Amino acid sequence: MGHNGSDFGLGLPVLKRSAMAKAAAALLACTAITPFTLPAAAQSSRVARPLSEAAAQQAADQILEAVRQRDGALRYSQFSKALQTTSSPSMVQGTLDQLPQLESWTIQSVRTGLSGNSSVEVLLQSENGSREATLVINPQGRLVAQLFNVSDKDSTKVARAFIDAVSDGQFISARSLLALDLQKEISPQKLQNKWLRLQQTTGNFQAIEKVMEAEHGSNGSLVLVTVRFNRTTDNIFVILNPAGQITGLDFPIDGAVR
Repeated sequence: MGHNGSDFGLGLPVLKRSAMAKAAAALLACTAITPFTLPAAAQSSRVARPLSEAAAQQAADQILEAVRQRDGALRYSQFSKALQTTSSPSMVQGTLDQLPQLESWTIQSVRTGLSGNSSVEVLLQSENGSREATLVINPQGRLVAQLFNVSDKDSTKVARAFIDAVSDGQFISARSLLALDLQKEISPQKLQNKWLRLQQTTGNFQAIEKVMEAEHGSNGSLVLVTVRFNRTTDNIFVILNPAGQITGLDFPIDGAVR
């Protein structure tokens, strides 16, 4: 996913723990209570008939087969229009080429939500081992969102992977690290706009200087990512739940990304 992170040793301002605790509590609280609004495209799908369980399984099989074959053009064609907005067949191909080889998968369950989208729980088997994932598929059989179980990953690695992805223009990959509720709020296009708007003030991204878990508790973790741009160096706050999924983001100039 993009860049290899730099050493964790330098560059983060020293902050008092009490102040950081207040920041963590406030950010986690905001994440918990802020209502979300579905994008217009998702709202319009309320009137569409959801896929049957068999059709949702078939769509998931086709999506995963494209990954197994490393077919970027086919996988791109399976994206919803919202995902296609910030991607291209060549970008998808570049991502697929970096993934461990998908060998097989098992569909574990299919659920249909109020939006008409189907959530397909799958167990993926790759050359690196097994991992659980969720594919959200719309009534047209296209991929709306995806989520991987990263509870075995250190919170700092997830936060670094997110910044690596957005800085490399891989907004769909970055979004897959968000909890599903946050993915409903943040389209790839919105995430791209936030990142580009930030760089209008900070200048272009240069490097990640440091990643540090500032707070950790039963409700999740607060990770500070110190990022060097060509005009300034600043912190991006990343909030994660106990499952290792990102539930909140705070960019320096824009407040929480929601």
